[in-house]
Amino acid sequence: MLPVKARRQDARNLNVASEVSQMSSNQSDRVFGALEAFRIELPSWGFANTGTRFGKFIQAAAATTVEEKFSDAAQVHRLTASCPSLALHVQWDFPQSLASVDTIRECGHRHKIRPGSINPNLFQDQSYKHGSFGNPDPIVRRRAVQHTIDSIEIAKQLKCRDLSLWFADGSNYPGTANIRQRKSWFEECLKAVHARLSPAQRLLVEYKPFEPAFYHTDIADWGMAHLLAKAAGPQARVLVDTGHHYLSQNIEQIVAWLLAERMLGGFHFNDRRYADDDLTMGSIDPYQVFRIFHEIAYFEWETGQRADIAYMIDQSHNLKGKIEAMIQTVTMAQQLYAKAALVDHKALAVVQSKSELLSAESLLQDAFATDVRPAIRDWRLSKGLPEDPLDAFRQSGYLEQITKERGEKNSKSLSSYA
Repeated sequence: MLPVKARRQDARNLNVASEVSQMSSNQSDRVFGALEAFRIELPSWGFANTGTRFGKFIQAAAATTVEEKFSDAAQVHRLTASCPSLALHVQWDFPQSLASVDTIRECGHRHKIRPGSINPNLFQDQSYKHGSFGNPDPIVRRRAVQHTIDSIEIAKQLKCRDLSLWFADGSNYPGTANIRQRKSWFEECLKAVHARLSPAQRLLVEYKPFEPAFYHTDIADWGMAHLLAKAAGPQARVLVDTGHHYLSQNIEQIVAWLLAERMLGGFHFNDRRYADDDLTMGSIDPYQVFRIFHEIAYFEWETGQRADIAYMIDQSHNLKGKIEAMIQTVTMAQQLYAKAALVDHKALAVVQSKSELLSAESLLQDAFATDVRPAIRDWRLSKGLPEDPLDAFRQSGYLEQITKERGEKNSKSLSSYA
């Protein structure tokens, strides 16, 4: 009888052969094609210390400067080859507004990471206590519009296409806000900023049903965002944050409708168990993300056109290591995107037309159940990437290096709630 160690190795070899045999060459080609095309943007704020409204737990290795954010993002892209750009937040990453553009440009060149979508801050300043574009005070509305115009100029100078707009505007109590009037102010302000876009730029209008406003939110769902984007102008689209929905809401149906209307502009990917929890993508419901990717792939197959959609990550890693969580998210996104590419759309269209329910559902379930990891490993090896990006990062020594370099700065950060 073979020694135990040899038997284990034989079992591993059999498992590997079994994994490979489960996927046809056509399926492997589909996975390779999907991964070659897939790009997902990292968020600068995902590398910094963040928290909840009760406080935050400090991580010694968290990024404290925009230079460090670009450096951390470069580590993720170097190991995954799917995230060449970094979303930036104007208030947090451009402390001198337009005067900070040169610093950002230099960071991008140095770390070979492009500046990505630009995010104005229309919620943190004290003047936005009662809203920004929906504020009853015209002075505050003008200030919010000017900040957004400045953000558009930042994007122009950095050659960034997308301006992502999220608003905390709303009210907490019945009768305290004129909801119809606020809608009108939003339309007016959005038209004003849309007029300042270059021909190549886009406005992405995000929505959220509640928080921090708890009675009404000015842009509470995809329909409101759709209407306001249409009112803004032809270069405005809707941005879907997967955490910004009520429990059990059918997000892929929303995606399908926005695709049909040619109004889907981008995603902020995260996951949630209860509300806007900002958990890592696919950590709670990976099948939902798969279904979203499937709707997009099916639309592209039907129309013969690639959907112009910006995929972005928007997560708050309060407890997980910042860079490790990003690598975990990107590799999960690659898997789910690859699985969606395995659905046989031609066969699906046939069985849907015949109302063959079990056959139709099985086409999705079988694709989702397929283990695409062996094909993804082959793709990584073909590009000179490590088979296991997370393990490669842990072995690189980068985390130990930045922990030593940043630990003292981060230890001085306050985490008190009150």
